[in-house]
Amino acid sequence: MNCKEHFFLMTDVDNSILHWLSQLDPISLDEMSGIKLMNRTDTKFVTNKTKLVQLLEMAQGKYYAQQIDGQRIANYRTVYWDTPVHRFFLEHHNKRAPRQKVRVRTYLDSDLTFLEIKTKNNHGRTKKKRITVPDHDRKMIVEAGGNDFTQKLTGVTFNDIDPTVQNRFQRITLVNKGKTERLTIDFNVQFHNYETERDAVTGDLVIIELKRDGNVFSPVLDILRQLRIKPSGFSKYCIGSVMTNDHLKNNLFKKKLVRIHKLVGNTFTAKL
Repeated sequence: MNCKEHFFLMTDVDNSILHWLSQLDPISLDEMSGIKLMNRTDTKFVTNKTKLVQLLEMAQGKYYAQQIDGQRIANYRTVYWDTPVHRFFLEHHNKRAPRQKVRVRTYLDSDLTFLEIKTKNNHGRTKKKRITVPDHDRKMIVEAGGNDFTQKLTGVTFNDIDPTVQNRFQRITLVNKGKTERLTIDFNVQFHNYETERDAVTGDLVIIELKRDGNVFSPVLDILRQLRIKPSGFSKYCIGSVMTNDHLKNNLFKKKLVRIHKLVGNTFTAKL
């Protein structure tokens, strides 16, 4: 199985992840598009690669693995944009609802790029709207309609915001046999801060997001309970920001960073 490991060196635990991932039945992108989660709830969990190996082993026979062009691990690059006073970061930190994030995401394997606006309302639901853009370049985003799109949804244009934090990561997507939920599993996350020019890596950290139709039965919830993996919010933008910029307000994230260090040890670190 060719997984295009663009950015990372393979370890024994990575090989175990690939082994158990390869044992799951595949599901195509076309089959995935037929899964409509009309009353969707999203729950995030944070763990490490060792627990991910166990999860994939326990998921055998219960889940499909998304496969595109023979690949079961997808590669992403995301750049978050914010105002000079970090409006979108502070909305999250201060637990404001509704709150928003502006990002440009590239699916590196297919070379498709989207400008996306994520909005979390005061009921805890997250909605995402996006348009296709040709590249991460500001001028090209504006020419593709980026100003009108962001102004309508956030009140700002690309004259008001700048790129702040970039992340790159890899993603596994699983679908339960009943096709009532999707599970995204992100790992090998690394950050670059455009303001401070600092980089950071998350090492063995794994971020799981369960997207399911209402409160229907979820096989993975039982697996997660057995592995003692509890729900835990995680924002790549906010964690990447506080790891690479010491000047940002970070009270909300201090306990979370301590918990992450306990999970993955010194593999989770900033590089000056």
